[in-house]
Order: sequence, then C-alpha cells, then structure tokens
Amino acid sequence: MIKDLWYKNAVVYCLSVETFMDANGDGCGDFEGLTRRLDYLNGLGVSTIWLMPFQTSPGRDDGYDVADYYNVDPRFGTLGDFVEFTHAAAQRGMRVLIDLVVNHTSDQHPWFQEARRDRDSKYHDWYVWAERKPPRADDGVVFPGVQKSTWTYDKLARRWYFHRFYDFQPDLNTSHPMVQAEILKIMGFWTQLGVSGFRMDAVPFVIARKGADVKGPSEQYDMLRQFRELMQWRKGDAVILGEANVLPKTDMQYFGDEGERLHMMFNFQVNQNLFYALASADSRPLAKALAATRPRPATSQWGMFLRNHDELDLGRLSKAQRERVFAAFAPDKNMQLYDRGIRRRLAPMLGSDRRRLELAYSLMLTLPGTPVLRYGDEIGMGDDLALPERNCARTPMQWSTEPHGGFTAARKPVRPVISGGAYGFEHVNVAAQRRDPESLLNWMERALRMRKEIPEVGWGDFEVLAHPSAQVLVLRYDWRNNSVLFVHNLSEQPMEFELPARKIGPDGARLTNLLTEAHSNADKKGLHCMLLEPYGYRWFRVGGLGYLLQRSEI
Repeated sequence: MIKDLWYKNAVVYCLSVETFMDANGDGCGDFEGLTRRLDYLNGLGVSTIWLMPFQTSPGRDDGYDVADYYNVDPRFGTLGDFVEFTHAAAQRGMRVLIDLVVNHTSDQHPWFQEARRDRDSKYHDWYVWAERKPPRADDGVVFPGVQKSTWTYDKLARRWYFHRFYDFQPDLNTSHPMVQAEILKIMGFWTQLGVSGFRMDAVPFVIARKGADVKGPSEQYDMLRQFRELMQWRKGDAVILGEANVLPKTDMQYFGDEGERLHMMFNFQVNQNLFYALASADSRPLAKALAATRPRPATSQWGMFLRNHDELDLGRLSKAQRERVFAAFAPDKNMQLYDRGIRRRLAPMLGSDRRRLELAYSLMLTLPGTPVLRYGDEIGMGDDLALPERNCARTPMQWSTEPHGGFTAARKPVRPVISGGAYGFEHVNVAAQRRDPESLLNWMERALRMRKEIPEVGWGDFEVLAHPSAQVLVLRYDWRNNSVLFVHNLSEQPMEFELPARKIGPDGARLTNLLTEAHSNADKKGLHCMLLEPYGYRWFRVGGLGYLLQRSEI
C-alpha cells in the first residue's frame, strides 16, 4: 500500500518541453522556460505535470528514440536545470511524471551500437535478433502505411533485429534479467531527482516476450509488480501510469487483483466510445464501456483523456462506428492516420463550437478517473495538417500575439507556430484569454477548481442511471455518505428531461447545482424536470451544500 493515493484526485497536464517555452533563444523549448511557466500551470489548477521524453535523442520520433536514459538532451538544458524544475514544481505543490520509454531504444544508443559490432558483448542479448528474416515479419506493424515491417536487416551485425515501431527504434529484449535490472535503475535514478512517477510507454509491448520463435501473445505481467515494488521502496507515493490500449477483460492483469501492479492506466475503451457518443449523440456504447472498465482494485485508477500527443486511436470501435466518427470529426483522408485514427486536436475536430468543447471537457472531468489534459487544449489550440503524421498536433504553445506566439525570441522555432487563420496565435493565445472572463481558458480554470472539490469522482463508486433518453448520460457517484450527479445532453437538440428523485437516492429530492444557480427540486410527482440546452450539462450535489458536515470518516 502506498502512503498517499494523491493520484485519485489529481489533474494531470501533458506537455512537451520542446514546444512549451524557449528561454535560451535557440528556437527550442527548454527547462528554464518551463520553470518560468509553472505559475501559469499552478493557477490553471494543474496538480501533476506529465513530461514527454526529454532525454538525449536524435529526435527522429519526438524523443521516443532515446539514446541516453540518464541525461537531458542538450537542447533542453542540463540535469541541473531539470532538478531546478522539479524543485520549483514541488514548491508550488505540483508533482512531476515523466515518460518511461523502455520498449525500445534509438539505433544510435551506445548499447545498440556495441550490440551490432560484437556478438559477444553483453549488450547483444539486450536486443532481439534472428539469423534470417522471420516468416511473419510484416505482421503486427504499429504504423500501417508508414512502417513496412517489424524486422530489419543490420549489415554490421549480419542479423535481423526486431522493432515493434520504426526501424530506427530496435526493441529491447525486456525478458532479459539484465535489461529488467537496467529499467529499475533508470526508474530509481529519476525518482532521486524529484520525479513522482512515470507514464510507461507501450506497456503491452514492454511485458511481451519477443523473438522470431514467439508464435502468439505472451505477456509477463509480473514485471509490472517488480516496477511497482521499486517505486514503493524508493519513494512511497510514486506511481506508474500505463499506456495500455487493451481489452477490458485483461485490465485486471495490468492492475493486479490486489492492486499490486500498475497504479493507473489510460482508459482507451472509454475514450474511443466517448468520441463515438459525441459523433452519434448515443450514450449507450459509452455506458457499456464504463460498465466494462468498472472493475478495478481500490488503490487503482483510470486516466481519463480526450486528446494526447498521439493520434486518436479508434481501433477498438466497430468499422461502422469508426466511420461514423471519421465522418463527424475527420472527413478528409489527410485528417486520418494509420487507417485507425484521427491526427487532429480537439478544437478543430469540434469546429471550435464552444458548447461542444465545454460538453467534451465536462465529460472528461466527470467520468470515473483522473482527468489528463493536453497542453494548449485549455485555450482551444488548433493543428497544422501540413506537418507529417502526428506532428500536426505537436506545435508550440501559443502564449501571446508576440512573434512566434511568445514561444521564442529566436528567428525560427524548432517547429512552426500556427499562424494565420482561425487557430493562429494572433487569435488563439493565453494572454488574450486571460483578459476575457468568458474565455475557454477561464472556463477551464473554474471547471478544474470545482472538479478538485468533488473527490467523489476520483474516490467513489459510480452508477449510470437508466432512463429512456439515449442522448443523455446520467452518472451518480457515492463516497463517504455523499453523492453527486452529472447530466450530459449529447445531442444538438434541446430537450426536456425528467429524472425520478427515487433513482438518485435518499436525498434525491434536492439537487444543488455546482456551476450555476440553476438548482433542481423534485415536483409533487417526485420528478426532476430539466430543460437541457443543446450539448448542455449539469453538475449537481445531491442534497444541500452541508455535505462536508455529513461526510463520514470511512
């Protein structure tokens, strides 16, 4: 058991150091610039910062091709700069998670270079080799249309090496005891420098047995327990947030029956069905996804998100559902990626319709788990579809109307800032929205603050309340003698919605609105009658505001 389940009621903010702020004037974001922006994140309501890779890297895959696990890429600063950043974050009460990318390394990593040169080197066995091209070398590619195979011939080694992702990212042989020991060292190193945990990249591939002789899926789930045990020994409240896009029937294998493996996982099942619900105004598949992912140990938690730095993966939806989402949010082929996903930010997907944006974020904040917000989404940043693959949604943060959006004073940024058009920094930036009390940024700040005052969502049990209207999702949470209720209209049409007070619970006759003065009292028939505007939402506390006096200790 960890000392403090802080992640149960956190707000996580994902960012790339490279694209956040440049203080050194070289056109690339750095830790000094990030440190200067901590007060902004603190004011927004962020409690946890998740950093995308910043270790030494050739940068062919935005840092996910790591060449040195124990150092900061010189473009971003030094280890000293990183420690100053974690210290400054801690002073503001914020924690730091970093990406842990240990499924593969860069082909420029010294381990792989020595492995190529010398078959007798210990590092040779740290990778996955074959004397001849395996017969199913084209199966299992992660990036269809871009990646052609999972095996590549190395002329120096005179052998084929396995790579689940790009050919410049050879897979580590994570079944090897020395590789596992090295992963633990990497985790221990960064926790000593102030890190509160890791977002573990591609978890199913990390724990899978690899090799030409492996015929089918074979996961080593106990590896996750080893990682967790190190976290608890080194830093009692550190966590692992796993990226595992798996079916619900295997969720407990990742969490562990007693919660002894991963602390958190991203809920891809709910995420994909959420976008189907937004596209179709049908809450029923989303309700099924919530029910399917409901079982989890008491100490475990889901990470709820809308968009992140990758494509919106729709691979778990049926073909008809996926086409429905494509038609609504990515009708042009250029907006789609890998035959399964959408490579856009949320605001352009929803046409910058403020009602739909608020609905989407309201859903994310009130679904059972910890909300994870992508940098720039709080101001409705757009994307640059002229950039290749997923880079279109990884453009620099737009701070102001200054040159390059206030991101850098350099002549040219590392990646072009979106300029011109509806989503250009001239129109969409932090400075302008700070001054506008009705801006999306100020709405988000208020919503995050209120969400942190509703621990029932992170800690409590939930129920999807049944009713005849498929376009409305009603969620009730119960925790320590308190209850909250959330109502969302997924439709573009207004509707009159009725909900019996008895379905809500003993105190269901009185619903106190947490966002406006539009409270609800049951009528003489015991019904709550609500007029829900298009894409409308309600956050209610069941009963009055004396709930804190009623909260039980256990």
